[in-house]
Amino acid sequence: MLAFETSTLQWILISFEAIVGLLLCIGSKSQPFPQPSRRFGLFILSTAFLIAVGQLAPQPVTVTGHLVLLAGIGSFGLLAGIHHLVRTRREVLLAPFSGFFFCAGVGGLMVQTWSNLNQFEQWAGFFSLVMLGGGQTWLVFRGLLIGRLPLAWSQAGMVALQRGQIGGENGAIACFEKGWDAEEEHLNPMAYLALHRIHLFIQDEETANEWLESLLSVGGEDGVAVEWIAAIHAALLRIDPSASTLLPPLNQSEQE
Repeated sequence: MLAFETSTLQWILISFEAIVGLLLCIGSKSQPFPQPSRRFGLFILSTAFLIAVGQLAPQPVTVTGHLVLLAGIGSFGLLAGIHHLVRTRREVLLAPFSGFFFCAGVGGLMVQTWSNLNQFEQWAGFFSLVMLGGGQTWLVFRGLLIGRLPLAWSQAGMVALQRGQIGGENGAIACFEKGWDAEEEHLNPMAYLALHRIHLFIQDEETANEWLESLLSVGGEDGVAVEWIAAIHAALLRIDPSASTLLPPLNQSEQE
Protein backbone atom coordinates (compact mmCIF):
# COMPACT_ATOMS: atom_id res chain seq x y z
CA MET A 1 0.00 0.00 0.00
CA LEU A 2 2.82 2.40 0.89
CA ALA A 3 4.65 1.61 -2.36
CA PHE A 4 1.44 2.30 -4.32
CA GLU A 5 0.95 5.66 -2.58
CA THR A 6 4.61 6.58 -3.18
CA SER A 7 4.33 5.72 -6.87
CA THR A 8 1.12 7.73 -7.18
CA LEU A 9 2.75 10.76 -5.53
CA GLN A 10 5.71 10.47 -7.87
CA TRP A 11 3.45 10.52 -10.93
CA ILE A 12 1.56 13.49 -9.51
CA LEU A 13 4.85 15.38 -9.16
CA ILE A 14 5.90 14.36 -12.69
CA SER A 15 2.56 15.57 -14.06
CA PHE A 16 2.99 18.84 -12.16
CA GLU A 17 6.43 19.33 -13.72
CA ALA A 18 5.14 18.53 -17.20
CA ILE A 19 2.26 21.00 -16.86
CA VAL A 20 4.55 23.79 -15.66
CA GLY A 21 7.03 23.07 -18.46
CA LEU A 22 4.28 23.16 -21.09
CA LEU A 23 2.83 26.39 -19.71
CA LEU A 24 6.26 28.03 -19.83
CA CYS A 25 6.83 26.94 -23.44
CA ILE A 26 3.37 28.08 -24.52
CA GLY A 27 3.49 31.32 -22.53
CA SER A 28 6.93 32.22 -23.87
CA LYS A 29 5.29 33.07 -27.20
CA SER A 30 3.63 36.09 -25.57
CA GLN A 31 6.92 37.48 -24.24
CA PRO A 32 9.06 40.06 -26.06
CA PHE A 33 12.12 37.90 -25.37
CA PRO A 34 10.85 34.29 -25.22
CA GLN A 35 14.22 32.54 -24.85
CA PRO A 36 14.50 32.42 -21.00
CA SER A 37 11.07 30.93 -20.30
CA ARG A 38 11.18 28.65 -23.35
CA ARG A 39 14.57 27.20 -22.42
CA PHE A 40 13.57 26.73 -18.80
CA GLY A 41 10.31 25.09 -19.89
CA LEU A 42 12.19 22.67 -22.14
CA PHE A 43 14.61 21.92 -19.31
CA ILE A 44 11.72 21.12 -16.98
CA LEU A 45 10.05 18.91 -19.61
CA SER A 46 13.32 17.04 -20.15
CA THR A 47 13.74 16.56 -16.40
CA ALA A 48 10.16 15.30 -16.04
CA PHE A 49 10.70 12.86 -18.92
CA LEU A 50 13.91 11.49 -17.39
CA ILE A 51 12.26 11.02 -13.99
CA ALA A 52 9.27 9.33 -15.66
CA VAL A 53 11.61 6.91 -17.43
CA GLY A 54 13.46 6.39 -14.14
CA GLN A 55 10.21 5.25 -12.52
CA LEU A 56 10.51 2.05 -14.54
CA ALA A 57 13.93 1.30 -13.05
CA PRO A 58 14.35 -1.16 -10.15
CA GLN A 59 15.35 1.72 -7.85
CA PRO A 60 13.54 4.88 -8.99
CA VAL A 61 14.10 8.33 -7.51
CA THR A 62 12.65 8.58 -4.01
CA VAL A 63 9.97 11.10 -3.14
CA THR A 64 12.46 12.97 -0.95
CA GLY A 65 14.99 13.13 -3.77
CA HIS A 66 12.27 14.33 -6.13
CA LEU A 67 11.26 17.11 -3.71
CA VAL A 68 14.89 18.16 -3.28
CA LEU A 69 15.18 18.34 -7.06
CA LEU A 70 12.04 20.49 -7.23
CA ALA A 71 13.39 22.86 -4.59
CA GLY A 72 16.75 23.09 -6.37
CA ILE A 73 15.26 23.80 -9.79
CA GLY A 74 12.83 26.25 -8.24
CA SER A 75 15.54 28.19 -6.40
CA PHE A 76 17.63 28.50 -9.58
CA GLY A 77 14.61 29.62 -11.57
CA LEU A 78 13.65 32.12 -8.87
CA LEU A 79 17.07 33.78 -8.98
CA ALA A 80 16.96 34.09 -12.78
CA GLY A 81 13.26 35.00 -12.86
CA ILE A 82 13.44 37.76 -10.26
CA HIS A 83 16.47 39.18 -12.06
CA HIS A 84 14.42 39.45 -15.28
CA LEU A 85 11.27 40.57 -13.47
CA VAL A 86 12.83 43.39 -11.44
CA ARG A 87 16.09 44.40 -13.15
CA THR A 88 16.10 43.64 -16.89
CA ARG A 89 12.26 43.74 -17.07
CA ARG A 90 12.32 41.48 -20.10
CA GLU A 91 10.35 38.50 -18.80
CA VAL A 92 7.56 37.89 -16.26
CA LEU A 93 6.82 34.13 -16.40
CA LEU A 94 9.98 32.55 -15.04
CA ALA A 95 9.76 33.86 -11.46
CA PRO A 96 6.15 32.85 -10.60
CA PHE A 97 6.37 29.40 -12.18
CA SER A 98 9.73 28.74 -10.51
CA GLY A 99 8.10 29.84 -7.27
CA PHE A 100 5.54 27.05 -7.67
CA PHE A 101 8.41 24.58 -7.96
CA PHE A 102 10.23 25.97 -4.94
CA CYS A 103 7.09 26.05 -2.76
CA ALA A 104 6.16 22.49 -3.75
CA GLY A 105 9.66 21.19 -3.02
CA VAL A 106 10.24 22.98 0.28
CA GLY A 107 6.65 22.47 1.45
CA GLY A 108 6.79 18.77 0.65
CA LEU A 109 10.06 18.34 2.53
CA MET A 110 8.57 20.08 5.58
CA VAL A 111 5.49 17.86 5.50
CA GLN A 112 7.63 14.73 5.28
CA THR A 113 9.62 15.65 8.40
CA TRP A 114 6.71 17.24 10.30
CA SER A 115 6.17 14.36 12.72
CA ASN A 116 9.85 14.40 13.74
CA LEU A 117 9.86 18.09 14.67
CA ASN A 118 9.36 19.49 18.13
CA GLN A 119 6.73 22.14 18.83
CA PHE A 120 9.07 25.08 18.25
CA GLU A 121 10.29 23.65 14.94
CA GLN A 122 6.72 23.03 13.84
CA TRP A 123 5.77 26.64 14.57
CA ALA A 124 8.89 27.82 12.72
CA GLY A 125 7.98 25.59 9.80
CA PHE A 126 4.41 26.88 9.81
CA PHE A 127 5.51 30.52 9.65
CA SER A 128 8.01 29.61 6.93
CA LEU A 129 5.20 28.09 4.87
CA VAL A 130 3.11 31.23 5.41
CA MET A 131 6.00 33.38 4.21
CA LEU A 132 6.50 31.13 1.18
CA GLY A 133 2.81 31.43 0.36
CA GLY A 134 2.92 35.21 0.71
CA GLY A 135 5.99 35.49 -1.47
CA GLN A 136 4.49 33.25 -4.14
CA THR A 137 1.27 35.30 -4.10
CA TRP A 138 3.34 38.44 -4.70
CA LEU A 139 5.20 36.78 -7.59
CA VAL A 140 1.94 35.69 -9.23
CA PHE A 141 0.40 39.13 -8.74
CA ARG A 142 3.52 41.01 -9.88
CA GLY A 143 4.36 38.73 -12.77
CA LEU A 144 1.25 37.07 -14.16
CA LEU A 145 -1.45 39.60 -13.27
CA ILE A 146 0.14 43.05 -13.62
CA GLY A 147 3.37 42.20 -15.41
CA ARG A 148 3.98 44.89 -18.03
CA LEU A 149 6.94 44.96 -20.37
CA PRO A 150 6.80 48.23 -22.34
CA LEU A 151 10.56 48.74 -22.30
CA ALA A 152 11.20 45.14 -23.34
CA TRP A 153 8.69 45.40 -26.19
CA SER A 154 10.45 48.52 -27.49
CA GLN A 155 13.78 46.71 -27.23
CA ALA A 156 12.32 43.71 -29.06
CA GLY A 157 10.93 46.04 -31.71
CA MET A 158 14.35 47.54 -32.30
CA VAL A 159 15.90 44.05 -32.53
CA ALA A 160 13.24 43.01 -35.07
CA LEU A 161 13.80 46.19 -37.06
CA GLN A 162 17.55 45.62 -37.18
CA ARG A 163 16.85 42.12 -38.47
CA GLY A 164 14.60 43.51 -41.19
CA GLN A 165 11.39 42.07 -39.72
CA ILE A 166 8.77 44.81 -40.05
CA GLY A 167 5.45 42.97 -40.27
CA GLY A 168 4.18 39.74 -38.78
CA GLU A 169 3.39 38.50 -35.29
CA ASN A 170 6.94 39.12 -34.01
CA GLY A 171 7.76 42.00 -36.32
CA ALA A 172 8.77 45.52 -35.38
CA ILE A 173 5.26 46.99 -35.79
CA ALA A 174 3.66 44.40 -33.49
CA CYS A 175 6.36 44.92 -30.86
CA PHE A 176 6.28 48.73 -30.92
CA GLU A 177 2.48 48.70 -30.65
CA LYS A 178 2.96 47.07 -27.24
CA GLY A 179 5.86 49.33 -26.27
CA TRP A 180 3.89 52.01 -24.44
CA ASP A 181 2.49 52.20 -20.93
CA ALA A 182 0.25 54.65 -19.08
CA GLU A 183 2.49 54.50 -16.01
CA GLU A 184 5.78 54.92 -17.89
CA GLU A 185 4.97 57.84 -20.12
CA HIS A 186 8.59 58.48 -21.06
CA LEU A 187 8.50 55.29 -23.15
CA ASN A 188 5.44 56.27 -25.18
CA PRO A 189 7.11 58.83 -27.51
CA MET A 190 9.76 56.25 -28.43
CA ALA A 191 7.15 53.76 -29.60
CA TYR A 192 5.01 56.40 -31.33
CA LEU A 193 7.98 57.80 -33.25
CA ALA A 194 9.13 54.34 -34.33
CA LEU A 195 5.65 53.45 -35.57
CA HIS A 196 5.36 56.78 -37.40
CA ARG A 197 8.65 56.24 -39.20
CA ILE A 198 7.93 52.61 -40.06
CA HIS A 199 4.53 53.37 -41.57
CA LEU A 200 6.04 56.18 -43.61
CA PHE A 201 8.65 53.68 -44.75
CA ILE A 202 6.01 51.16 -45.92
CA GLN A 203 4.01 54.02 -47.50
CA ASP A 204 1.01 53.78 -45.18
CA GLU A 205 0.54 57.51 -44.76
CA GLU A 206 -2.86 57.31 -43.08
CA THR A 207 -1.61 55.13 -40.23
CA ALA A 208 1.60 57.15 -40.07
CA ASN A 209 -0.41 60.32 -39.52
CA GLU A 210 -2.35 58.64 -36.71
CA TRP A 211 0.88 57.77 -34.93
CA LEU A 212 2.21 61.26 -35.59
CA GLU A 213 -0.82 62.70 -33.81
CA SER A 214 -0.13 60.40 -30.87
CA LEU A 215 3.51 61.54 -30.87
CA LEU A 216 2.55 65.22 -30.93
CA SER A 217 0.10 64.67 -28.07
CA VAL A 218 2.98 63.65 -25.79
CA GLY A 219 5.37 66.43 -26.78
CA GLY A 220 6.61 65.44 -30.22
CA GLU A 221 10.14 64.46 -31.14
CA ASP A 222 11.61 66.65 -28.40
CA GLY A 223 10.69 63.89 -25.94
CA VAL A 224 12.71 61.28 -27.81
CA ALA A 225 16.46 60.79 -27.55
CA VAL A 226 18.28 61.69 -30.75
CA GLU A 227 20.14 58.35 -30.58
CA TRP A 228 16.82 56.49 -30.76
CA ILE A 229 15.68 58.46 -33.81
CA ALA A 230 19.01 57.92 -35.55
CA ALA A 231 18.90 54.18 -34.79
CA ILE A 232 15.41 53.86 -36.29
CA HIS A 233 16.47 55.68 -39.45
CA ALA A 234 19.68 53.65 -39.73
CA ALA A 235 17.81 50.34 -39.44
CA LEU A 236 15.27 51.36 -42.09
CA LEU A 237 18.07 52.59 -44.35
CA ARG A 238 19.71 49.15 -44.21
CA ILE A 239 16.43 47.46 -45.13
CA ASP A 240 15.68 49.59 -48.20
CA PRO A 241 17.72 52.71 -48.99
CA SER A 242 15.22 53.91 -51.60
CA ALA A 243 12.21 53.63 -49.30
CA SER A 244 14.11 55.38 -46.52
CA THR A 245 13.97 58.59 -48.58
CA LEU A 246 10.32 58.85 -47.54
CA LEU A 247 11.42 59.54 -43.96
CA PRO A 248 11.79 63.11 -42.70
CA PRO A 249 15.43 64.28 -42.74
CA LEU A 250 17.50 64.05 -39.59
CA ASN A 251 18.69 67.27 -38.05
CA GLN A 252 22.36 67.92 -37.36
CA SER A 253 22.33 66.59 -33.78
CA GLU A 254 20.61 63.37 -34.86
CA GLN A 255 23.09 62.80 -37.64
CA GLU A 256 25.97 63.14 -35.23
